[in-house]
Amino acid sequence: MTVRRVFFSFHYERDVRRIQQVRNSWVVREKGAAPPFYDKAEFEEAKRRAGGIRAWIDEQISGCSVTAILFGYQTYDREWVRYEIAKSVERKMGIIAIDIHNVKDPVSGADYAGRNPLEHFGLQRTYPSYDWVYDDGYANIGTWIENAAQAANR
Repeated sequence: MTVRRVFFSFHYERDVRRIQQVRNSWVVREKGAAPPFYDKAEFEEAKRRAGGIRAWIDEQISGCSVTAILFGYQTYDREWVRYEIAKSVERKMGIIAIDIHNVKDPVSGADYAGRNPLEHFGLQRTYPSYDWVYDDGYANIGTWIENAAQAANR
């Protein structure tokens, strides 16, 4: 099986502990390659660099074959998630959306359901969406990503 580089798009402040559970379940990097996700410290540093967050996102998406949008209650309204989706579409990447609101945050438990950010672009029927808990993301994320990459010829 081909190793896929994946860009994870999400709302950091609200969902970081849910995101950690998802991304720790499946490591998608080649030996020595940078992780296909970021931590807040790197994101905060990106704000101060020339070109700022936009340039950082462009750099992170480069070389990835799939964008996985991990969405919860407030993800739909996030400016940078929308930018990441737009760049992924522009680059003809594979895209999947994964609802994570039922993933239990160790501090606050499950969250409220949120809108799929693909709806903002009218793409909710173009790209597949899954529910991490009900569609058994732990067992299936590798297949979801591989299918998205193949659908995009990546």
